[in-house]
Amino acid sequence: MSGIRSTGVRAALFTVPLALGLLGTAVVPAGATSHPDKPLTCRGKGVAPDARVRHRTETVINAPLHTIWKLQTDVERWPSWQTPVKSAHRLDHGPLLKGSAFRWTTPIPPNPATPATSLEITSTVEQLRRDSCVRWTGPAIAEGLHIDGVHVWNFTKVRGGVRVSTEETHTGAQVEADAPTATRILRDGLEGWLRDLKTAAEARARHRAH
Repeated sequence: MSGIRSTGVRAALFTVPLALGLLGTAVVPAGATSHPDKPLTCRGKGVAPDARVRHRTETVINAPLHTIWKLQTDVERWPSWQTPVKSAHRLDHGPLLKGSAFRWTTPIPPNPATPATSLEITSTVEQLRRDSCVRWTGPAIAEGLHIDGVHVWNFTKVRGGVRVSTEETHTGAQVEADAPTATRILRDGLEGWLRDLKTAAEARARHRAH
């Protein structure tokens, strides 16, 4: 996102990538790989095709699919395993479904373009297939910053666990003004999210095995 220091924010829809990137805390999870030329889809819908800011990455998580899916879709518990997520509230009730919406926040530290503030993200699920994929869209807003994002997640059973793949695009004048920096921030955020999901899911799986 343009105007935001390359040391990061983690706005992954926005994925929290904004904040993590700015905080400089994102680390590529073990086994993570990037596939920028292979867009992900959920029920035939993918990310914004013409977006200049995009990233795709994946990792294998050694945990049951239902454990990973539960962590990812139990939105209101995100703050318990993602430090950058300070609050997360569903705007509807029940299991996450097509049409479900949620609002969540993550801090942005002071940087040359903006003072310390909080990024507020409102996400709406557009497509979902249980234990397989989810796609949500929505704006991320902070003082002096507006981003529109599309975020797709795929979950596939493989030898050794579950391959979790994610792809996100950001559009908006501010991020497009410095697409390389915005892409780097998005990358750090998505990879940080995968790292946290992997850590939380594998820890839960080990606990249940004992």
